[in-house]
Amino acid sequence: MKKIILFFILLFQLANATEKDSLQFRNPFAKFHDFLEDDCDACGCSANGGSMGFASMLNSNFIGIRYFNQNYKSTDGLYSNSLWYTENFNTNQVWARIPVRENLQVSVLLPYHSHNRATAIGNQAISGLGDVTLLAMYRLYQTHKDSTYLVHTWQMGGGLKLPTGKFNETNSGAINPSFQLGTGSWDYLLATEYIVRRKQFGLNTMLNYIIKTENQKSYRFGNQLNYAATFFYLYEKDTFSFAPQIGLAGENYESNYQYRQKLNKTAGNALFGKLGFEVGRNAFSLGVNAMLPIKQNLTGGNVEANYRWSVNLNYSL
Repeated sequence: MKKIILFFILLFQLANATEKDSLQFRNPFAKFHDFLEDDCDACGCSANGGSMGFASMLNSNFIGIRYFNQNYKSTDGLYSNSLWYTENFNTNQVWARIPVRENLQVSVLLPYHSHNRATAIGNQAISGLGDVTLLAMYRLYQTHKDSTYLVHTWQMGGGLKLPTGKFNETNSGAINPSFQLGTGSWDYLLATEYIVRRKQFGLNTMLNYIIKTENQKSYRFGNQLNYAATFFYLYEKDTFSFAPQIGLAGENYESNYQYRQKLNKTAGNALFGKLGFEVGRNAFSLGVNAMLPIKQNLTGGNVEANYRWSVNLNYSL
């Protein structure tokens, strides 16, 4: 994990080019500078980004709706032949990215969750409002000279996740303690992103960290590190745009705590392959993304991620 963090930090230091008055140049990179931050608590709890990102590839500023699904299976692991049960996390989300001032934008995510899973004593389902997330990103550096060989963008920011989703203390003791609508806590986000592009081709790298606090039930989900690298291509003609993408995304979860005591088998990590595209026509865009696990170790091997996918429809502001 330390090697991965150092890799992204080194990438961030590569940004070097001549700065120029932005009013003299229409930035062809603006459509990509927001494809970044993940915000998905372990195994879906209060998932906002679901490792799918906080922004559109084709719309720098927008309002839209998004649906994403996460599928898992879990077992108590007591015996070698213990049964595995299916878990589905469904999120319908209203999301927007709004410009506040030059180089500063704020993302707002309003999720509604509908989760269900099979258990040894029957099916269980929960639904309701999730945790609302606010995230501000400030662009620290951007290449504006069209003649440079490589175009760079680097931004950093932070945010806050509000405890608007219900936390059920009973579910916290289950095999997958993240079967929740929310963490019940005020959580804090730190994020950074670096993008390098050559003509229509580019690489987006992202790193963020979520600091989670103890809720009123004396339960605290473990802090979470997310990282990703995504290759993309942009095709544009008249009012039509098409942007396919392929890459990797990783998540690392620290242990959960209850009454300030560490809970065993609640930490974990996962690495996903990701594939998707976004197509735009005039002010509207449609995006589809899918993720499959490459390597994982969640809750001591008692929870396994099967797949994730999302679809979104946006209107450019």
